Amino acid sequence: MMLVEVTAPAAAALPVAVLRDHLRLGTGFGMPGDGAGDGAETAALAGFLRAAIATVEARTGKVLLARRFRLRLEAWRDPQGQPLPLAPVEAVETVEIADAAGAVAVVDPAAWRLVADMQRPVLAPVGTVLPAVPQGGFAEINFRAGFGAEWAQVPADLAQAVLLLAARYHEDRSFEGSAGALPFGVGALIERWRSVRVLGGRGNPRGRA
Repeated sequence: MMLVEVTAPAAAALPVAVLRDHLRLGTGFGMPGDGAGDGAETAALAGFLRAAIATVEARTGKVLLARRFRLRLEAWRDPQGQPLPLAPVEAVETVEIADAAGAVAVVDPAAWRLVADMQRPVLAPVGTVLPAVPQGGFAEINFRAGFGAEWAQVPADLAQAVLLLAARYHEDRSFEGSAGALPFGVGALIERWRSVRVLGGRGNPRGRA
């Protein structure tokens, strides 16, 4: 399996001003009128936010700001329904299957459907099973995932976790954590969102709403 992030969150969607207020930072640290200080600080805060968002997403399997992804598989995990590794999934845009020679065919959208789920969304067949993946070939799923394009659409506890973590990165640039551990407050905020092996188990996707 190979998961690729096709698009990144727009810079304008990052809550830089919110983080600046949270840190109680002033403005205008460059030479009068040049805006250089503010520009450098804004870039740094955006970097801390991107790092914090990536960490929270990795720990929860939830995509905070909407963007596109591509999932490539050499075989279906279950031909009766392929679990998707991220949530929430807004839409599956295309499903493609390539043979061993690399020839790609787009699967008819009438042959599959998205079973939306906050923990384990599934690409399910409309018929009995998903189209077969040829030996030596692969399947590719292009989909959009995320709570929304604007920061205001991110659930409050996840948004607060990102701010706390970004503030920690800002306050201690050398912070590496302990064996990958998160600060307690951040871990507590994201706990209810954590998935138990998003790709684990087979389940019965055809019977779920």
